[in-house]
Amino acid sequence: MKRCCELLEVSRAAFYQRLDEKPSRRQVSNAELLRQIIAIFEESDGTYGSPRVHRELRDRGICCGKRRVARLMRQAGLEGRCKRRWRKTTIQDPEAESKAIDLIRREFGPGVELDTRYCGDITYLWTFEGSAYLATVIDLDSRRVVGWAFGDHMHAELVGDALKMAFATRRPGRGVIFHSDRGCQNTSKDFGELADNNGVRLSLGRKGECWDNAVAESFLATLKRELVDRRSWPTRAGLYRAVFQCTERSDWCYGWLRVSRGRVMWVVTASGNDARLPTIKAFLRSFRPAP
Repeated sequence: MKRCCELLEVSRAAFYQRLDEKPSRRQVSNAELLRQIIAIFEESDGTYGSPRVHRELRDRGICCGKRRVARLMRQAGLEGRCKRRWRKTTIQDPEAESKAIDLIRREFGPGVELDTRYCGDITYLWTFEGSAYLATVIDLDSRRVVGWAFGDHMHAELVGDALKMAFATRRPGRGVIFHSDRGCQNTSKDFGELADNNGVRLSLGRKGECWDNAVAESFLATLKRELVDRRSWPTRAGLYRAVFQCTERSDWCYGWLRVSRGRVMWVVTASGNDARLPTIKAFLRSFRPAP
């Protein structure tokens, strides 16, 4: 030990003093605080960062600084979920400029009647098999996901399938508004014909203004942050099941409601149309991807 202390240029007295040293009050306090931080982090399913952990500690009557919480989380390797870097995926249809009409004008608040204003968007989800694509249709008045479609392509057919699911589950009247961005899928001829045949009025946001479709953008951002970006997905089928189970199991923040068999059956039985249940069940089963 003498030789080691000489090589490290420390005294033997300092070494033995350090060896017998007891933890300071600050170290004991940090250890107890870290235990509380880990408990809150695990309760949030690994999604809380230092600001929300600090807020939760304060709500529980634990007084501490936000920088101290951030330092302890960094030392323990605890990191909350945050947004991924933005990538441009929507390509505007050059012919959409002449027929672009915004019928919503950012009026996303709840209306008097359900199933009169829909919005939707399409996004990509990465798997080891390649990209998967998810299209959604959301009722602006209830924030309920009334239709969605999942596939390995982002053609107009995918958006059409999501809208068809909304027709089958909700049966909206003619004149319902469907609001989206100016992607080529939403302005295609096939999708326009589908909308005309079902009495849907198409609404398009402005170029470069994601806030014109904020409800759909917010839902997909929450889905990616809370579910998709938390792990790797080897297959599209596994990702499909996870998206379906998550939206079926729990309500999303910002008032997102479930798109589930139980929710759909509740909507139908509440309207007194029990005879449509077998048809809707078969329709939902048809959206399962091939193994």
